[in-house]
Amino acid sequence: MKASRFFVSTLKEAPADAEVASHRLMMRAGMIKKLGTGIYTYMPMGLRVIRKVEAIVREEMNRAGAVELAMPVVQPAEFWQETGRFDKMGPELLRIKDRHDRDFVVQPTSEEVVTDIARQEIRSYKQLPKNFYQIQTKFRDERRPRFGLMRGREFIMKDAYSFDRDLGAAKASYQVMADAYRRIFDRFGLRYRAVAADSGAIGGDLSEEFQVIAATGEDAIVYCPGSDYAANMEKAEALAPAGPRPAAAKALEKTPTPGKATCADVAELLGVPLSTTVKSLVLATDIVDEAGNPKGSQVWLLLLRGDHDMNEIKVGKVPGLDQGFRFATLAEIDEHFGCKPGYLGPLNLKKPVKLVADREAAVLADWITGANEIDFHMTGVNWGRDLPEPELVADLRNVVAGDASPDGKGVLAIERGIEVGHVFVLGTKYSKDMNATYLDESGKPQFLEMGCYGIGITRLPAAAIEQNHDERGIIWPDALAPFTVVVCPIGMDRSPEVKVVAEALYEQLLAAGVDVLLDDRGERPGAMFADWELIGVPHRVVISDRGLKEGQLEYQHRRDTAATKVPAAGITEFITGKLAK
Repeated sequence: MKASRFFVSTLKEAPADAEVASHRLMMRAGMIKKLGTGIYTYMPMGLRVIRKVEAIVREEMNRAGAVELAMPVVQPAEFWQETGRFDKMGPELLRIKDRHDRDFVVQPTSEEVVTDIARQEIRSYKQLPKNFYQIQTKFRDERRPRFGLMRGREFIMKDAYSFDRDLGAAKASYQVMADAYRRIFDRFGLRYRAVAADSGAIGGDLSEEFQVIAATGEDAIVYCPGSDYAANMEKAEALAPAGPRPAAAKALEKTPTPGKATCADVAELLGVPLSTTVKSLVLATDIVDEAGNPKGSQVWLLLLRGDHDMNEIKVGKVPGLDQGFRFATLAEIDEHFGCKPGYLGPLNLKKPVKLVADREAAVLADWITGANEIDFHMTGVNWGRDLPEPELVADLRNVVAGDASPDGKGVLAIERGIEVGHVFVLGTKYSKDMNATYLDESGKPQFLEMGCYGIGITRLPAAAIEQNHDERGIIWPDALAPFTVVVCPIGMDRSPEVKVVAEALYEQLLAAGVDVLLDDRGERPGAMFADWELIGVPHRVVISDRGLKEGQLEYQHRRDTAATKVPAAGITEFITGKLAK
């Protein structure tokens, strides 16, 4: 491609609403253009990147035996009503009506449609396994779209769905996809981690997220530097402390803490470590009768060490809380504790509550908690002496750096990541809701076991930029760059020799299969170089009269601090050698 025939449109300044590096740089590099809130046009330069992402994904999905199709963006609501998601999904699901007042949705994902295909087309166990995938536009009506393509409302996604005869076969299909994803992300040339993830209501352990490592990532990734252990924050287990609980050494006292309503403030006032305090979190579960009518609530008290944070996913797996919970109302808190939040604790309750202690809180001695009286806390609290042993102990908290690794091979570290892919086993959730069955060897109908596998096609370039940029602009890995090599002739319009050499090199690189662009726009060197550094083309060749007189051209990788002189006669082999590494 020649720049004069392409569309190059760069900006010196990013729009004011561009908050993160990828958003700023994609706008400045002319890769995307905002049309509406969370909706972007993929401009020619950005579309080339997206198409490269799609090509790698498509090659590896086909290699893994998946079969491509394309499901509609606009889908009849009846399929979503079969699974209940039409009503259960929140406002993120864009619901529309046609001229006949029939309900439709703009798809955020396609489990219902692909399950309908399977129940119509898959009749026998002999047709299994099957894996259908698409690369298709999606829409989620995000309440707060931001960060450009990182969290837009319209986006492109690769979603795949496997169908198997039983759980064992589904696990095998899952592993095929997990391996394919590793090949995909290896080819992108990005630093990433595959981390164990929570499977939510589906249950089971077969769930992995693929996270691109970036300091601006929204997700916390937990890993062990001394092993292969990696998990997201929701999944990472906080082990029970080793060793017995220390013996009580302090007397129970009611201690004045005027105006100190947080664990941190209390610890500072008393001059003790925050880890000796215990925070009280009050939850509630609603009780209904057989007809589904509300008939009261059950109040729960969760106790965690003051320096730890509650993990809602883990709490949602506690027996009794696993069917849904909420934070207690002020009225419920007053009814059971007789005090406002900030001074709550497990002693001197007005009414009984269900108490759950985190593993760390359950082994504390001489700890500090609220006295259920404003401006007072209890110090020197001990299990068994001052209150009964906790009736239930569970892992309720987020892990922190330095915690023991669950695999026993060291301690945990935490870094930030951007989720760009997710693979997990769905089980029979959708096949049961939609009666998608096949006939086994004995002729009996069995529900199809499903798996789901997604990659954020348009999110991935943004994640790549978050990981690869500097003060001058983007630094693309070769596999993702809109152009792999740019040839920059200086004074091409004035020097016949520069023009001849530039066009000859351009043709040679094209013939060698290199994705090359010739900048024939006649720009000044500074402006020309600034454009390609902003856009992030990884390999640059500069041709000038001065260099040609010496028989030399200048090569510079986007990460290099200085150019390298290369003999003009061997430049094509030099470039192709660089690309082969």
